[in-house]
Amino acid sequence: MSVLEDWITAACRELGLERGDIDQGLVLDLARDVAHGVARPGAPLTAYLLGLAVGRGAPARDAAARLTEMAEGWNAAGAPEPVADPAAGPAAGPVDGPVAGVSETAVDVPEQAGAGVLDDA
Repeated sequence: MSVLEDWITAACRELGLERGDIDQGLVLDLARDVAHGVARPGAPLTAYLLGLAVGRGAPARDAAARLTEMAEGWNAAGAPEPVADPAAGPAAGPVDGPVAGVSETAVDVPEQAGAGVLDDA
């Protein structure tokens, strides 16, 4: 068993969850899509939101598919890409030049609580 499998099994046991009820691939795929399409810190938060939705009765696969679709349509300005209207012709392509309100320089991200915890691994 891998370290991740051991961790998931132990976490499930600690929380009183059945290991077979956890779709690890679904959650990891969603986290990847959000991390790459929106922002890295959005991945664990979105996984948490998925868990809340599932806890309230939403089917996991349906909720994850909706979130993945959102993440794939998210643009650099932090809003969903416009949905093409077949009657209006093709959707606008990528914006050439700077986008209003979006800096072209690196963004300073405050140090997160627990940062560096995985650095020793």
